[in-house]
Amino acid sequence: SPKRFYFTKKHYLCRLKTFLEMNIAIVGTGYVGLVTGTTLAELGNTVYCVDIDETKVENMKKGIVPIYEPGLEEIFLRNIQANRLFFTTQLKEALDKCDVIYLALPTPPGEDGSADLSYVLKVSENIGELMTSYKVIVNKSTVPVGTADRVRETISAKTEIPFDVVSNPEFLREGFAVEDSMNPARIVVGSSSDKAKNIIAQIYQPFTNTGVPIIFMDEKSSELTKYAANSFLAVKITFMNEIANYCEKVGADVDKVRLGMGSDDRIGHRFLFPGIGYGGSCFPKDVKALIKSGKEENFDFQILNATENVNKAQKVILVSEIEKYFGGNIKDKKIAMWGLAFKANTDDIREASSLDNISLLLEKGAKITAYDAIAEENVKKIFGDKIEYTKDMYSCLEDADCLLIATEWSEFKNPNFQLMAEKMKNKAIFDGRNMFSIDQIENTGFYYKSIGRKTIK
Repeated sequence: SPKRFYFTKKHYLCRLKTFLEMNIAIVGTGYVGLVTGTTLAELGNTVYCVDIDETKVENMKKGIVPIYEPGLEEIFLRNIQANRLFFTTQLKEALDKCDVIYLALPTPPGEDGSADLSYVLKVSENIGELMTSYKVIVNKSTVPVGTADRVRETISAKTEIPFDVVSNPEFLREGFAVEDSMNPARIVVGSSSDKAKNIIAQIYQPFTNTGVPIIFMDEKSSELTKYAANSFLAVKITFMNEIANYCEKVGADVDKVRLGMGSDDRIGHRFLFPGIGYGGSCFPKDVKALIKSGKEENFDFQILNATENVNKAQKVILVSEIEKYFGGNIKDKKIAMWGLAFKANTDDIREASSLDNISLLLEKGAKITAYDAIAEENVKKIFGDKIEYTKDMYSCLEDADCLLIATEWSEFKNPNFQLMAEKMKNKAIFDGRNMFSIDQIENTGFYYKSIGRKTIK
């Protein structure tokens, strides 16, 4: 049950042990900001979430959660009702009420891959103009090395009132963000101020009281820690995809290789699952930004450049397999697609492999029918009526020439293969997420192509 990761006795006991519940502002109510603000309120703080989108703010006041994230809505509503979670479009209102200001603002990649800091720096400028007393500015956004210095300079240009800037990167997994926020593996804090360190330590005391380590370092090291962690995981995923592709060449089974590798505690089992590439809001953006930051210092991240190139090809690796199956021509073939989100348990489609596959398949003349109960509306904003959408996984298969699985939603794990065969024109599955075991699929009569394993014909 999702309740386990926030309805725990240790968290309530820790809340009682907190010496000072704080007023905290969260500027930006995107994915990171809203989860961070809601969970800080769950720990007993009073939180003011600031966003310039008036409609979004009014909806949140009514209890409407603007993003899909398992477990979020329940604690969101509870903390609104408990008068611990508030929403406003007025930065000054939050500054007047709060001494700690979290910046959870977008840092989208520019055309050259660099992180766009315009939102962060604009809000920093506004803070400098509006603050009337000491503040701790906590940068929660993923930002390049040196951003804390730029924020400090921007605020200093507008005020002589003392303040401190802290780097406190987030390590949230979409689909598990509430769990990660309420049960962090570690807390990284970059600060050169003892006063700011003590304030941040107070906020995270409910976690440190239960043994969660808080790691203090300088601001630049903290900023790089986030980029280094995400880039390493992207490399790990991509390496496993390379191994999977090689397995197919030599007749090895990537599932067995993965288990053998993962049992080595120096490697671990996580992020070793092969598939059609990584996506989402973090890994692609952070890899690009770190490559660009390296170039600015005349440093070439050769591993990251290779990772990007391999991942780009991996995303659409099954399109050539589909073409091969149909003798090189997929014009007017009806392809069913299960899953549109970049991963399960989110509605996020940023850098999703599904989008690359849809674009390429349409370019080659195929017709696409797709099903994703959560991410459909977001995909409609991109492709509109260029593809067809269905309300369940089986109606998606009507008269389909083949099925392409792009997202590992749980509902796809144990389908009715007999019903699938009755619905489809051709019994062919191209599985980009290795949803089925070879034993599970072997006697169903389906042609089955997955990643790094033998093909069932």
